[in-house]
Amino acid sequence: MDSGYLLGDGVWEGIRLHKRTLIHLDDHLDRLYSGAESIAMDIGLSKREMAEALQKTINTNDMDSDVHIRLIVSRGIKKTPYQHPKVTLGKPTVVIIPEYKKASEEIKKVGLTLATVKTKRDHSIQDPRINSLSKHNCIAACIEADQLGVDEGLMLDPHDFVSTCNSTNFFIVRGEEVWTSTGEYCLNGVTRGSIIRLCKEYDIHVYEKNFNVEDVHTADEVFVTGTFAGVLPVISVDGKIIGDGSRGSITKSLQNWYALDIEKLVEAS
Repeated sequence: MDSGYLLGDGVWEGIRLHKRTLIHLDDHLDRLYSGAESIAMDIGLSKREMAEALQKTINTNDMDSDVHIRLIVSRGIKKTPYQHPKVTLGKPTVVIIPEYKKASEEIKKVGLTLATVKTKRDHSIQDPRINSLSKHNCIAACIEADQLGVDEGLMLDPHDFVSTCNSTNFFIVRGEEVWTSTGEYCLNGVTRGSIIRLCKEYDIHVYEKNFNVEDVHTADEVFVTGTFAGVLPVISVDGKIIGDGSRGSITKSLQNWYALDIEKLVEAS
């Protein structure tokens, strides 16, 4: 009886393998270990040992590229199905799941549809900045989005400001500015951080700030980010067409800059 299966007690990361390079590995491991510390869990392996375990898994499966890896660390085996960590036997359980998976090139062009959902992102249940195995909050938003007939649910924070989507981070473009949430009520995604950095490097004004759904509806562009997909345009939110209903110029530029940034990481590895 594993803590992850019984209780969702653990942390995880999604890591991309591209041309034999684990993209942003250090950032992902930093977040994994920080999350584990936040829930008082000692992973029992050093970051170097974890990186070696990932590489061994890749080598064993003879994988080179177009691979998405789910790295899961639960608190470990329980002697009885009870939530207290003291009934855990031994060390945490580490699971590495590599999967051939490539984002749709068509979706990168035609984009996604979103709708605002009732499920909020807040601190009332758990810290939304931790990549926890307990994903009920995001799953509830995902179910709402599916019932609304859209691809992702747009989640608000407890003050009704825009926070994030159920599986991606959220950005809008207004004029020549890129806005995203403050980061207080969302997972601070690794790709999200890369896009913020790239905006600054390419002299695009980017702000982590509070904004509301009305700002989204009247935005010139909307896009989301994630480890697997990179940067994806959003063509409508709550049935309202964004811009002219096609991928915007800043979104396209960020897609290109992000792809170039990934190739630079490969060259440097």
